[in-house]
Amino acid sequence: MEHYDLCVIGGGPAGYAAAMRAIDLGKRTLLVEKDRIGGTGIYNGALSSKTLWEIAQRVSSTNDLMRTRGREPFRLSWEEISKTVNEAMFERKYLHACHMQLLSNGSTKDTLFAHDRGHASFKGPNTIRIERPGYASEITAEHVVIATGSRPRTVADVPVDEKYILTSDGIFNIEDLPRSIVIVGAGVIGCEFATIFCNLGATRVHLIDRADRILPFEDADVSDLVARNLERKGVIVHRSAKLDRIGVVDGEVEYALSYTDGRSETVRVDKALLSVGRTPNVEGLALENAGVACDPVTGYIQVDDTATSQAHIHVVGDATATNMLVNLGEMEGRHAVERIWSGKTDRLSYDNVSTIMFLDPEVAGVGLNEQECRKRKLPYRVARIDYSCLARAIAMRRTKGFFKVLVTNDEEMRVIGMRAVGEHASSAIQAVALMIRLGTPIRELAALVHPHPSITEGVQECARMLLGHSIFKPSLFEDRMRCYTWTPEVARMVAA
Repeated sequence: MEHYDLCVIGGGPAGYAAAMRAIDLGKRTLLVEKDRIGGTGIYNGALSSKTLWEIAQRVSSTNDLMRTRGREPFRLSWEEISKTVNEAMFERKYLHACHMQLLSNGSTKDTLFAHDRGHASFKGPNTIRIERPGYASEITAEHVVIATGSRPRTVADVPVDEKYILTSDGIFNIEDLPRSIVIVGAGVIGCEFATIFCNLGATRVHLIDRADRILPFEDADVSDLVARNLERKGVIVHRSAKLDRIGVVDGEVEYALSYTDGRSETVRVDKALLSVGRTPNVEGLALENAGVACDPVTGYIQVDDTATSQAHIHVVGDATATNMLVNLGEMEGRHAVERIWSGKTDRLSYDNVSTIMFLDPEVAGVGLNEQECRKRKLPYRVARIDYSCLARAIAMRRTKGFFKVLVTNDEEMRVIGMRAVGEHASSAIQAVALMIRLGTPIRELAALVHPHPSITEGVQECARMLLGHSIFKPSLFEDRMRCYTWTPEVARMVAA
């Protein structure tokens, strides 16, 4: 029976990162994946959906220009779109395949890396059984990292068939662009697909939102701008709507809604996309054989940092049932291995994690937003500047958006959060994330010389606004610039 220092169950972003970090530390590592290396990070997830988004953005930008010239809109077939998505996935898949092949070269005795395909489950605390049709084997490992990923969550009353009523997995298998689609759920994934389909220009999009606004975890100014842009492009947003029923009728999807004001309506569309979150893949691991404790209600693994109830077994990525993002999964994978062999004792911090939502406009963020600060009763100062004040945005003819920087309400004014909404939004985030990590005062950001013209000049102007020496004065451009202080004592905003 082969013995390894580490067995990683799951070859998605988190598991792959854990395996590679173990190799860095000279540990003999087995990576077990039952399906495809790369997981949702490549297939039916981050790479595939973002490739779709990029295509849709280019189609939309082209058609914006076409309209100004009085020309017919540009259209792509789903076959053409799928070809590009498949090419992108193949490139990434090929990169992983070459990498693993090169890692595996050499004798079994000398190489640190091995890969096996099949379903892994625990036979004991340190024994893993690997099975696939016509094959079964068992190995032992000193340590185990569970990185089994997640799948789209389903709802009992929504009959998903992946033909008419789809999940974010099944949406990639459609045969043609639908004339109309309803998206159930107005979180990140739902809003991203609403953006994709409306920008491709061939589909009428309906978006069902149980709350009174989409993206409720973001500040109202962020979600309102995204919603207005979606509606401007023809998306019908059903706000404060309860889905009473949905099903397939005469080859179409029929859904019924009721509203808080007593209204109700029934609508028919070609397709439906259920987008209500994701569920960790932890069934079938036989965790009881390893003594790993699970939540008695959810069945999810109980996690402390990345550790389970068994000191030698860790869980990372989507399998933790929290923070389901590629970059965080990779961070957790590396962290777990460093806890095991590098003596790392610091807990993971998610305070300065940069995020991006592929919407229209693009939304990027790091640290706290205003509603989180108010929930914590944390005083803050904030500066916000519209893209319409930025030379680069004007040059691109993309002036819908804004930067918003939050700092501590003291003399140091250390950065605690930022939101960027608009073209190139994500390009401005990482420097601010570093400032949050280092506790850097806002004056350092104001003193930097930014390239001109660039979108990041908006971040610098926010810093200057907070210090009282911005080029444009907020008191004169109140519709485009704002600078104020919020404190819980008075629970109100005071102009800076």
